[in-house]
Amino acid sequence: MPDAITQSHEPLEDHARAGPDTDAMAAPAEAAAATPRKRPKPGERRVQILQALASMLEQPSGERITTAALAARLDVSEAALYRHFASKAQMFEGLIEFIEQSVFSLANQIVEREQASAAGGALDVGQRQAAKLIMMVVQFAEKNPGMARVMVGDALVFENERLIARMNQFFDKIEATLKQCLRDGAYLTALASNSATPTADAQVRASVLAAFVGGRLQRFVRSGYKRLPSENLDASLRLLLG
Repeated sequence: MPDAITQSHEPLEDHARAGPDTDAMAAPAEAAAATPRKRPKPGERRVQILQALASMLEQPSGERITTAALAARLDVSEAALYRHFASKAQMFEGLIEFIEQSVFSLANQIVEREQASAAGGALDVGQRQAAKLIMMVVQFAEKNPGMARVMVGDALVFENERLIARMNQFFDKIEATLKQCLRDGAYLTALASNSATPTADAQVRASVLAAFVGGRLQRFVRSGYKRLPSENLDASLRLLLG
């Protein structure tokens, strides 16, 4: 931004040295007045910062992102970033909040929709819920590779430890949601006929499914986004839930 201001004033300084040509001086001034720098709406800059951060995270190089690089990407000063976020950790927290809200709002929709459509069919509603929940998380990460780096902690290695702890809690909640689906669905009845501890079985299966999701996302990030997490997903879920 300082460079842009300097460049816009150079013609005025040249004319001032050449002599008081008021017509020539007025033209650049009028042009500058006609095209003022557009100020973002309230909250818009915050969204732009998070979008830029997510976009930079999509680079598979794995380099640590600095506030200087982020500010340059947005063509603003670092001070401008800190007017919206107190620290870089808060910027990552903004991305984590977006991930949590997106994933768990969709998870709730899946659970409610499957429960409403359940009509005592042969395929258990809990099994369908678990499968669709896993598909949703995988597709979300696949469509948002920068977010996938945050989800698996790769982008958080050099950041505040509480960010990694928060993403660990995210996967704990995914596992708890899977357990709830398997325990409350008709799948529990099928387990009960072969097991004296169906609730424990649901816990074990939910743990395996959550680890499967985490592994798929880890492979996606490690491969530089070449190995898609949705690769052979249907067949994998049939093995895990069959």
